[in-house]
Amino acid sequence: MSTALLAVDCSTERLVLAVAGAQGVLTLDEAGGAESSRRVLPAALELLRRAGLTLAGLDAIAFARGPGAFTGLRTACSVAQGLAYGAGKPVLALDSLLVVAEDARAQCGGGEGFSVGVAMDARMNELYAAHYRFTPQGWLTLQEPGLYAPGAWRCEAEVLAGSGLHLLPVDDASSTAPRHVPQARDRGAALMRLAQQAWVAGQALDAAQALPLYLRDKVAQTTAEREAARAATAAAGAAA
Repeated sequence: MSTALLAVDCSTERLVLAVAGAQGVLTLDEAGGAESSRRVLPAALELLRRAGLTLAGLDAIAFARGPGAFTGLRTACSVAQGLAYGAGKPVLALDSLLVVAEDARAQCGGGEGFSVGVAMDARMNELYAAHYRFTPQGWLTLQEPGLYAPGAWRCEAEVLAGSGLHLLPVDDASSTAPRHVPQARDRGAALMRLAQQAWVAGQALDAAQALPLYLRDKVAQTTAEREAARAATAAAGAAA
């Protein structure tokens, strides 16, 4: 029997969802930002319907934990946690920068040893950045995600990927990688591949352990985030 997964990513200005089941993988990628908290739950339920799946039929619910947009991280975590609680399912917490790396690997046809530095625009003239290498066992983190001034980040990788490449000093951007991948081609597919790998690797967590990864501080949920979490819990409870 194939593994059935739902994956949610609101860490960028895009709302990205993916569902995997017996019929394959379905994805959604649309404008997100402030709309994500309103759209994510109905869009996820619609994608499940199209895939012929229910919340009760899922094995786990994955979410991009960060780093990324604060409200987006809270929204994805809250919705994944609410759905998981209501349906009695575990969660899979995924590195959002690794999603960029996996998409870059697919674009470049990278195999064993493929090395990619990810630099995402964090606004305020800063970067969320990390360094990864692909191995036969999966991705290896060489440099954990961090928050950097553009000139303070150094990475010796064969490829640089992400929305923050334009912020890098010209000499660094041109010398550290022979190829740049500034835009994702299929973030939903990359998200689901990581979710499937995490499931096979036994990385499922109890829903209570679902936490975002923040590299900047904020202390309270917005009204939209609280409403999204309540709606997710109610929807999962009704479907269970």
